[in-house]
Amino acid sequence: MTNKRSRVDWRGYIPAITTPFDAARDLDLKGLGRLLEWLHGEGMHGLVIAGTTGEWPSLSPAERKRLFTAVGQQMRGKLPLLAGCTAFTAREVIDFADHAADSGFDGILVTPPPYFKPSADEIVGFYADISAETRLPICVYNWPPGTGIDMPLAVLERLAAIENVVAIKQSTGDLRRFVSTFFALNDTVRVFGHSMDEHGLALLQARGGDGTMGAGAVLGRVHPDFYNHLWAGEIEAARACGAKDRVILDAWYTQDLVGRFGSGPAIMKAALNAQGLPGGHVRAPLLDVSPEDAARIRETLVTLGRI
Repeated sequence: MTNKRSRVDWRGYIPAITTPFDAARDLDLKGLGRLLEWLHGEGMHGLVIAGTTGEWPSLSPAERKRLFTAVGQQMRGKLPLLAGCTAFTAREVIDFADHAADSGFDGILVTPPPYFKPSADEIVGFYADISAETRLPICVYNWPPGTGIDMPLAVLERLAAIENVVAIKQSTGDLRRFVSTFFALNDTVRVFGHSMDEHGLALLQARGGDGTMGAGAVLGRVHPDFYNHLWAGEIEAARACGAKDRVILDAWYTQDLVGRFGSGPAIMKAALNAQGLPGGHVRAPLLDVSPEDAARIRETLVTLGRI
């Protein structure tokens, strides 16, 4: 397969950010603007907009495009921008991707179409159709908890051969599956999903790697600094950053990377709100975390010195 890694410069910590909704559950673009400035100031290496943590299923098509427009106007050219374009058909994905391209985005992130549970051939055809018509590089997103589809390596290898696929976000809680994907495809496309713990650090030191598209960036500079320190050879400092990330993963998420006491977006937003940042509310059918769980989240942040 052709090496397509060099077509993009994506690497490091690229969070899938939350989408602020106000108390009426309307899209809060003013809050979004503040959140983007904070994330940029904290040194993120890129941003994913309208991903899972960004609650894309809760956004109308018009809202998702308004989001891309607003983010592009504020952040284009400042850091890599990936648009969450997951939808049920390739035609819908291409429509979102066209708008993202016009807004100044650098790539798109797409899962297989959820709900249908397509076959391997149908998944490959879905991405091939998108690749044939989009102007932007594609990051394939393997997200079993959200789609009900856990693409095996044989399917990911076929997807990596598609012309505009340049990256894979392998969001499995199974370390062996991530490592298998990394060793098989990292010379061809960029593979994201390194854990920022001792296992991830050991792999990054020994064999390199591209980075993490984690959720929320609620610890601010701690997340990108894991990679900044690693690239500078400051391993103990990187380890300290990774240890802080591990605390919130263990306290707030299961091993399968789903929330322990609320949805992922609700937990991330509560963590941002606790720090005086514009997390806002989640939109139905999701529920904001309870006051008791908000207190648990706050306690974790106090432990980590964020508050």
